[in-house]
Amino acid sequence: MEQQSLIYSFVARGTVIVAEHTDFNGNFAAVALQCLQRLPASNTKFTYNTDSNHTFNYLTHDGFTYCVVAVEAVGRQLAMAFLERIKEDFTNRYGGGKAATATAKSLNKEFGPKLNEHMQYCVEHPEEVSKLAKVKAQVSEVQQVMRANIDQVLDRQVKIDVLMGQTEDLRNRAEDFRVTGDQIRRKMWYQNMKIKLIILGILIAFILIIVLSVCRGFNC
Repeated sequence: MEQQSLIYSFVARGTVIVAEHTDFNGNFAAVALQCLQRLPASNTKFTYNTDSNHTFNYLTHDGFTYCVVAVEAVGRQLAMAFLERIKEDFTNRYGGGKAATATAKSLNKEFGPKLNEHMQYCVEHPEEVSKLAKVKAQVSEVQQVMRANIDQVLDRQVKIDVLMGQTEDLRNRAEDFRVTGDQIRRKMWYQNMKIKLIILGILIAFILIIVLSVCRGFNC
């Protein structure tokens, strides 16, 4: 694969290109900037195909956009692998640093040569770079699956905790109901005993009255 397969690359904050590199003449920079300004907001990876057999490939991450113009025959996989490499390098060097306030092309002197190095490496080792990108993509996919599983477990745990809380609340309510029921039963028992004692007292009094009346009749 010839060096010309990767032609032009840049790093931009928003639509401000802070670093770029190319060894070739042409209108690649102007077209790449126009494409940058029309990038869909919802896409993190995007490729424009042109009539000149070139592709304009973009990767957006944390407010920065990484671009490479490549010969169409290179394929999207290698182009995106290159963008992942420069994203990682740029983030490690400038993450949370001066890149946040860098003016147009102010990082050319520092990062322009790095863009060139990555372009040369990817052109000279396409299979290695593609395999590494594939492995990283698989690792990323596994990590996403694991995060999703963890989220499900945490969500399930929350639901279990809620259910346990509801169960405990029901148990407490049942205990309160049992205590209240015992109190009501004791109160009813006392009331019943009171009524029975009153009735028994009335019966005893009535019997005494009858007995006294009978005794008087017989002059007891």
